[in-house]
Amino acid sequence: MKVSLGNIQNDYDSYNKLINFYHKSKNEWETIEIQLGWFSANSCSMLGALLALLQNNFRDVEINAGNATTILEKNGFLSFFGHKKLFDSYSTTIPYKVLSPEDDRYFNEYVFNDFLGKSDLPDMSLRLKKKIAESIYEIFINSKMHSKTTRIFTCGQFFPQKETIEFMITDLGTGIRDNINKRFGANINSIDAIKWAMINGNTTKKCVSGGIGLAILEEFIRKNNGKIQIISNNGFWELNKNETNSRFFDNEFPGTAINISVNTNDTSHYYLYEEVNDIF
Repeated sequence: MKVSLGNIQNDYDSYNKLINFYHKSKNEWETIEIQLGWFSANSCSMLGALLALLQNNFRDVEINAGNATTILEKNGFLSFFGHKKLFDSYSTTIPYKVLSPEDDRYFNEYVFNDFLGKSDLPDMSLRLKKKIAESIYEIFINSKMHSKTTRIFTCGQFFPQKETIEFMITDLGTGIRDNINKRFGANINSIDAIKWAMINGNTTKKCVSGGIGLAILEEFIRKNNGKIQIISNNGFWELNKNETNSRFFDNEFPGTAINISVNTNDTSHYYLYEEVNDIF
C-alpha cells in the first residue's frame, strides 16, 4: 500500500497526521510504501519511532523521500531503510540516532556536541550549556525510568531561512498521563498530565525530587522566544514565543515526544544567575 504523508512540519496538524498514519497502518497493511513531501528533518525522531513499531509488528516499510531524500540521507535516517548515508558538508543536521536506555553517557555527549555545539545557537556561557545539557539529559533519564521504553529516537535540524534549530526526542513508553495516573491513582487527561509534569518539582519518582527535566530549558526558551512541544498519549502541549496552547489528537501516540526549537536570530548573551558576579 502506498501512503502519501504530504508535508510534515513542526506543528499539531503534522503530528496528528503521523499518529493517524500509524494507527491505520498497524491494522490494515503488511507492506507500506511511504511518499514524503516537504519534511522537517527533526521529525525523523517521531516518524522513526512509529515505523519501528510497525516493523516490530511484521510490517515491511519502504520510503520514497522525494525532495527530502538528500537531507534524510545526510542525517542518517534513510540508512535505516536501505539508503546510503551522505556527508553533511554544511553541518545543518543533528544526526538521527536510535539509542537504548543504557546509552546515557553517549546521549549526553551527543546533545552537548551535536545540538548545543552548533555555532548558530545564541551565545551562552559554558556553564549554562552544561545545565541545559543536564536538563535534556533528565528527559532521557525519565524515559528510561518511567516509560520502560527499550529505545529512544533523537534527531535535529538547523533551518537557516527560518532561523531555528529544532531537536526532538521520542520514546515508546507508557506516556506521561498513564505514569501519573498509575503513580497517584488519579484519572487526569493527557493535556492536564503534561501541564502537571511541566511544573518544576513535580515527579512520579518515589522519594526523588524533580520534574521531567525542562525547568531551566523552559526558562531559556521563554527568554529566547523559542518553542517547546510535547506530544504524549493523545495530548499536545506547546509553548511558543511565551504563549501556550494545547489540543487533543484524534488517536493516541504510543509514547512521548518532546521537540525543542531555539530561535537563532537572538543576539543576547545567556549565562546562569550565579555567574553574574564572575562577569561583573
